[in-house]
Amino acid sequence: MSSHLLMNRASRRCTGLLLALVLVTAPAAAQTLAQALDQAWLLHPQAQAGTVRNAQAAANIEAANGLTPGPATLSLGAVSDRFHANQGQREWEVEMAVPLWLPGQKAAQSAEATSNQAQVVAQQHALRLQLAGELRTAWWAVAAARQTRAQAQQRLDTAQALMANVQRRYRAGELARIDANLAQREVLAAQGALADSDAALLQTEQAFRTLTGTAAPVQLDPEPPAVQDAPDQDHPLRAAASATLAQAQARVRSADATRRAAPELALRMVRDRGAAGQPYANTLGVKLTIPLSSEPIVRQAQSAALAELALAQAEHDQVERKLALDADQARRHLDATARQLSQAQERLALDTDTLQLAEKAFALGETDLTALLRARSDALEAQALVGQQQVALAAARSRMHQTLGVLPK
Repeated sequence: MSSHLLMNRASRRCTGLLLALVLVTAPAAAQTLAQALDQAWLLHPQAQAGTVRNAQAAANIEAANGLTPGPATLSLGAVSDRFHANQGQREWEVEMAVPLWLPGQKAAQSAEATSNQAQVVAQQHALRLQLAGELRTAWWAVAAARQTRAQAQQRLDTAQALMANVQRRYRAGELARIDANLAQREVLAAQGALADSDAALLQTEQAFRTLTGTAAPVQLDPEPPAVQDAPDQDHPLRAAASATLAQAQARVRSADATRRAAPELALRMVRDRGAAGQPYANTLGVKLTIPLSSEPIVRQAQSAALAELALAQAEHDQVERKLALDADQARRHLDATARQLSQAQERLALDTDTLQLAEKAFALGETDLTALLRARSDALEAQALVGQQQVALAAARSRMHQTLGVLPK
């Protein structure tokens, strides 16, 4: 057996192993909206940074609950007359200083750190809801594009069947050449519409894959109707705004409790001798350093905290107003979409009956091809409208869930 053949077999074997490895490690396509959200969440940059933010918030709590507001410091010093008198004078000094909490400062900073952790968690939940809204939009955009593509394919199929019938009757001398041209023109128009729908479908599927990392499922199931009609207190956006407001309030209290730098308590030990030959003496001492308050610096910190509080309060009030308005708008949109679907179904029944009458009349020679094409176009348009309204109704339900803060299940 030649070496070239062995290399080819080995290459094919490696290729098969790599393909099997890719199939094993590739994420499975999501089958439900909830599974798609889980996959999209794993790929979201802010979600990946959430673990680090949670760890940072936990570290802030640990620091705020410490025995001291900061780490201790160690100072070393030495004094000698070696370079001028050289009488043997020596002195060594060791000092350890520990910062102390101001009255009420530890409790205030602990509350601020705890509220900061709650804010991080609430913001993660709000971010997941925002991602769910983007995913719901992409989900139903794919469904609408598939519906349009199916209608375009049906239009082409019926146009080709009609053209075959017209061509047969034209060759038999029953129809004029203009009828054959009209039938062929309808086929060309249907082919163009199908190409446009293919491009639109590819674009929506790529947008879905960008969010989730996988292709959209074959069956895009709608969400169940909402069981509530107004946002509750656990709405992620409301919870995030409340957590931000609580964190700003805690920061104001922390700024009020920190009106000066932390005082320091130091333990000092000195070992020295006056001259060579004299014994060393040891001295212990305690030092308390109390920084004086600086009114401009205090006002600066308090003003920044109050400005943040005012902004958080305004954003909280805005979220409350927006949630109520969005829920009312989504409810009205859902009702209007349901009515539009009912009207589209009535129109489809009427246009389908008209098309059947036109086909019979054309087969009997009682009407021309133009009337048949017009009736056929109306029926196809009505059928497409029903499909679009069905997708729109499912999308409206998802929008209602989104405004209520309900994640896909």
